[in-house]
Amino acid sequence: MLPHNDVVAEVMGLPDGPQIGAFFDFDGTIISGYSVMAFIKEQVRRGHLSPRELVELLSSMASFGLGDLGFSGMMVAATQFLRGIREDSYANFGEELFESHIARLIYPESRALIKAHLKKGHTVAIITSATPYQVRPAARELGIEHVLCTELEVKDGVFTGAVLQPLCFGPGKVAAAELLSERFNADLDKSYFYSDSHDDIQLLERVGNPRPLNPGNRLLAIAEKRGWPVRKFGSRGQPEIATLLRSAAMPVSLIGSFLAGFPIWALTGSRRDALNFSVSLFADTASALIGLNLKTVGEQHLYSHRPAVFIFNHQSNVDLVIVSRLLRRDIVGVGKREIGDIPILGRVMESAGVVLIDRHNSESAIKVMTQLADTMRIEGKSVCVSPEGTRAVTPKLAKFKKGAFHLAIQAGVPVVPIVIHNSTDVQPKGDYIFHPGTVRVEVLPPVDTSKWSADTIDTHVEEVRNMYLKALDQMKAPENV
Repeated sequence: MLPHNDVVAEVMGLPDGPQIGAFFDFDGTIISGYSVMAFIKEQVRRGHLSPRELVELLSSMASFGLGDLGFSGMMVAATQFLRGIREDSYANFGEELFESHIARLIYPESRALIKAHLKKGHTVAIITSATPYQVRPAARELGIEHVLCTELEVKDGVFTGAVLQPLCFGPGKVAAAELLSERFNADLDKSYFYSDSHDDIQLLERVGNPRPLNPGNRLLAIAEKRGWPVRKFGSRGQPEIATLLRSAAMPVSLIGSFLAGFPIWALTGSRRDALNFSVSLFADTASALIGLNLKTVGEQHLYSHRPAVFIFNHQSNVDLVIVSRLLRRDIVGVGKREIGDIPILGRVMESAGVVLIDRHNSESAIKVMTQLADTMRIEGKSVCVSPEGTRAVTPKLAKFKKGAFHLAIQAGVPVVPIVIHNSTDVQPKGDYIFHPGTVRVEVLPPVDTSKWSADTIDTHVEEVRNMYLKALDQMKAPENV
């Protein structure tokens, strides 16, 4: 089952095969907003654009928006600022910007649409007027092989300031789609084009299934007149005031929940009962504040074998809420040492029993893990840890570290994999806003570690990681390792 079933239902009912094309615009369709603005802001921040150049660039963009300058003229004006710059340097800049900014702008719903079309074996492509340096990192992460876009002239590895013809804009997009369709025997009359812009009206009219996504007013009026299905995604972009307030209240709820456990500790003398109360209270309070819903499969495995080492793939800060809501009691969390540097919040998490490990000091980390194994054996507590070690900027599974698996061997307990499918929908890495949403979680059956040893641990780590790849449908996808 894919996330966003309502969004992908139409696609999943289509025939399989490359005869159906699925073409996507980029800015405003796959991502919220315009990637070029992210590039401009970062270039200004790094001093790559002078104030005069910035004014000239924004002036040409404004003239295009007002209809006083054609797309070709705007691109020629914009690319002058790249003349003499090495292409590989600018491509690396694009990769960095994807990691730091653009990745978190990808609409979860658009990601689901793309994944659904890919699962059906359709001919999937991004057809955009943007440059490859804006688009290709995202295309690679989304598993899209074909990118048809506006190409810049490069000679001897350096930009000349010229734009290659034909431009991938207006009729140029139609030509690009026809070329791709001819190459893969796709039928444009059966194909789909997803776009937010009236500028794409020619390709929307050319395909059999135009699908406006997040359309502007002009495209929305045309779509309503012609009966084209319209979808609007609110999961990215400028959040509402209520969402901002709820997001700000979420970390505060951790502090409040921890403080609420003090009376229990004072009256009963049981720190364990106080922490269990606080964890459960935080899980429910934070979930309500940010509008988090869970669809969980395999809940019976959460309590069938305790103590255990619970592992989870780490996509978002909301994973803390998800894991607390699933496990609730008698757990010890493991996090990176840097968490302790967060004012107030870091101290609260340490006081609440989160064990912080210095990832750069292996001797110290091993000592902490040994102490945790003793805690599990003596106190019967479970440990929860992400074997990836940190959050990823995309849902792609990273390489697993071995600490959690060594801990399971030392404590003589099973490993219970918790597979979080789409917590980036609620909050991607680098974003501080929690968006209301539903997260799918699979709790896999406990993995027996009684026959594991340090000599065979690499094999076991890979076996468990493959369980995640299979559950996340990433077995054939490129891996960020």
